[in-house]
Amino acid sequence: MNTTPPTECRAWTQLAQHAESWRAVTLKELFAGDAARGAQLVAEAAGLRYDYSRQRVGAVTLRLLANLAEQRGFAEWRAALLGGKVVNNSENRAAWHTALRAGDAAPPEVKDVLLKAKKFCSEIREKKTFKTVINLGTGGSDLGPRLLADALGDGRVDVRFVANADPLELRRALEGARPESTLFVVVSKSFATQETMRNAAAARDWGGRHFYAVTANAAAAKSFGAAEVLPLWDWVGGRFSVWSAVVFSAICAMGHERFDEFLSGANEVDRHFATAPLEKNIPVLMALIGVWNVNFLGAATHAVLPYAHALRLLPAYLQQLEMESNGKSTDRRNQPVGYATAPVVWGAEGTPSQHSFHQLLHQGTPNVACDLMDLNLDQVLSANATAQAEALAAGNRPCSMISGEKLDARTLGRLLALYEHKVFTQGVIWNLNSFDQPGVELGKRLADQFLKGGA
Repeated sequence: MNTTPPTECRAWTQLAQHAESWRAVTLKELFAGDAARGAQLVAEAAGLRYDYSRQRVGAVTLRLLANLAEQRGFAEWRAALLGGKVVNNSENRAAWHTALRAGDAAPPEVKDVLLKAKKFCSEIREKKTFKTVINLGTGGSDLGPRLLADALGDGRVDVRFVANADPLELRRALEGARPESTLFVVVSKSFATQETMRNAAAARDWGGRHFYAVTANAAAAKSFGAAEVLPLWDWVGGRFSVWSAVVFSAICAMGHERFDEFLSGANEVDRHFATAPLEKNIPVLMALIGVWNVNFLGAATHAVLPYAHALRLLPAYLQQLEMESNGKSTDRRNQPVGYATAPVVWGAEGTPSQHSFHQLLHQGTPNVACDLMDLNLDQVLSANATAQAEALAAGNRPCSMISGEKLDARTLGRLLALYEHKVFTQGVIWNLNSFDQPGVELGKRLADQFLKGGA
């Protein structure tokens, strides 16, 4: 598989030349010169519609970007990802999170764990075995479960989340809880994550009696006192684990029926990603347009603006997914890159964000690309989302619109899978290993040294 720098590809050079003449072209001119643009620069799949007509791209741009993907060996990389082959070269691992949502085609061990998690969650929801469930995890062991519970929870179980090493978050989560009716779910692949284990110990000191664990280190979990252990596998990375038992607490909050729908929605996008041609493949288009904005039009940041209160935590989730995956300055060969990689990802829900930072999006000096999301929840929300997209385009600010007919578990699964595949595709283009996090690991090691009195 291709691990050369993308700058050595002929299409990269052609894109750089193309960008020189393209920078003077405005979106207003593009729409004026092509009445069909709004209908043509659209892709639809799995109940979602991706409108990129307000991006500063044309037919030549898209053809060159597709050529770049082909020259990077995208098809071979995609087959390796979906086939469970090694794509995480620094750790010699697969990144086979798509197997977690493959339904009947999932590996037997995945099905077994899912059935076990469903059984435990059903007991909690139906028999009221616990009044309060507190998730102890951080990073991918918190952001995904927290997003799902917030977006899809039905209120039948009081589910709370603690991720911070600051004891204040745990104290707040314990307010009104009672040891005999509280279940702590300790989520840590290694069962050694500093923040998580600190909070788990504090929960036990508080009087916690009931602990479940989601981990790849069953022995350590049992030694700690976990009554039940749900396993993880080394081919599931933390920020790609929202499809696994990592979200046990969220399943308690929303029910396993909704979780099944969530998995099914993601699987629909997996099949689209695997088979759709590049020019109609939504996550590939998202990735390639992102590369165009970052590397050739100088957009160093990317804003995510969901017009849905239920998706208020989505920007934070995507921050980890995108920036921990591709926020790197060395490539797969451990060589310094000579080009920009992941942009800074940020955002907030609309309409409140319109009264916060949209002024900068419309008229500020930074070059910010945007994704707006309209899920047909309310007439006022849809009108505002469309209006913001139109106003951004009028100011020559690039934005895309992701639309759907409703927001439910299946739609959320589709959305998250879109962005996962976008991140992977950009990693292929930029020659990055999107599945390790050496900077994060270094920070953990240094923190441990300081705590032990080292340098």
